[in-house]
Amino acid sequence: MVSSRSPPHVALLAFPFGTHASPLFTLARALAAAVPFAAFSFFNSARSNSGLLRSSPSEPPPNLRLYDVPDGLPEEAPWLPPPEEVRLFLEITPGNFVEAMAAAEKEFGKVSCVIGDAFLWFASDMAAERSASWVALWTGGPFSLAAHIYTDLLRRTVGVYDQGRANDVVDFISGLESLRLGDLPEGIVFGDTKSGFATLLHRMGQELPRANCVVLNTFEGLSSSLDSTFQSKFMKCLNVGPLSLLLPQTPSSDQHGCLEWLDTQKEASIVYISFGTVIMPPPGELVELAAGLEASGAPFIWSLKDAARVHLPPGFLDRVKGRGLVVPWAPQTQVLAHFAVGAFLTHCGWNSILESIAGGVPLLCRPFFGDQPMNARAVSHVWKIGVVFEGGVVKEKEMVNALNVILKADAGKKMRMNVNELKIMALQATMPGGSSVNNFDALGKMIHGCQGS
Repeated sequence: MVSSRSPPHVALLAFPFGTHASPLFTLARALAAAVPFAAFSFFNSARSNSGLLRSSPSEPPPNLRLYDVPDGLPEEAPWLPPPEEVRLFLEITPGNFVEAMAAAEKEFGKVSCVIGDAFLWFASDMAAERSASWVALWTGGPFSLAAHIYTDLLRRTVGVYDQGRANDVVDFISGLESLRLGDLPEGIVFGDTKSGFATLLHRMGQELPRANCVVLNTFEGLSSSLDSTFQSKFMKCLNVGPLSLLLPQTPSSDQHGCLEWLDTQKEASIVYISFGTVIMPPPGELVELAAGLEASGAPFIWSLKDAARVHLPPGFLDRVKGRGLVVPWAPQTQVLAHFAVGAFLTHCGWNSILESIAGGVPLLCRPFFGDQPMNARAVSHVWKIGVVFEGGVVKEKEMVNALNVILKADAGKKMRMNVNELKIMALQATMPGGSSVNNFDALGKMIHGCQGS
């Protein structure tokens, strides 16, 4: 008997800032390939969509359509600080998504499943209006997700945050015992807890238990106690990461010759430096970092935007010529997978941490905001695969000491052993029969069952 039900129509709602949209787009491509008879509509800002397509290794699958939604930013906007961009965007949500989804439904029929960045909690209401399933993708680390779902408990227990308590451990929440109050994201128990963004994340933490499924870009066993917490808190929780290993990756272009240069270096001898696409340390800190690199004698690759080169110490590039490569962009996943790389100085964004684990590379952590301090603390005190610049900034002397520890000392060798154990776990999870592969298949079957009426 032929079913009269229409094929699934999956709507994907992206948060268009930082690196949030990229994991969702990667997941969308994979799901579109795995469920070829379903229609996938991807809703994101025009600016973010343009960036995703530029960096994409190939054309999206034919059943994946990208839609531009307004982001609330002025057409000819000057550079705006990220909090201001987010504020303007939130002012026009969810109306921008509602209009775009209505247009997509005219083409592909009623949406039967909504997969949204977890930040966009209102996807729950959009799904409920259509009797559709709601799947939330959490793109950050598991520790910050726990902090957001336990925000009310944290506020009841901690009360008004006192800076003198920054080093108090969060020993009343399972899985967060090694983390401190000062590591929590701003807006939970300190900072502006009433800001639009803090309110968004608080509401998200309250709404996520209503989701039919919460998907995480991590792998089972990386944070075992939190795996158990999420299984009890959510209707269904699926770890499908690292997405960079789960899905076939096309090598990025290496226009600045990073990999060729690395081929000439000794094993585990190079420090790779990158603070991602959004963050740049202040000029004074760049000077200290450069001085530390120079004094350490360690060979390095530094991914540094051309505009920031003016802040380097006079003559620095000439003095490190031959043992240092400063480039405006590097193929990060390939660099971290190279045998010559022995350390990664990073802002501790979750994608960067997963890529470092996948490469078996210990980390030097200089976190800035959001979930980065929690991720850095997990690196140093939970997994013991790196060190953190405790003062909050990079100083020349601390830079030299940290590089000596990671690249030369026994403690660094132990960190390398620890991160390689996690690398093996990540590889096993993303191989056929592994937990992330099985969880991805379960997500595909869930979408398969979300057929329209």
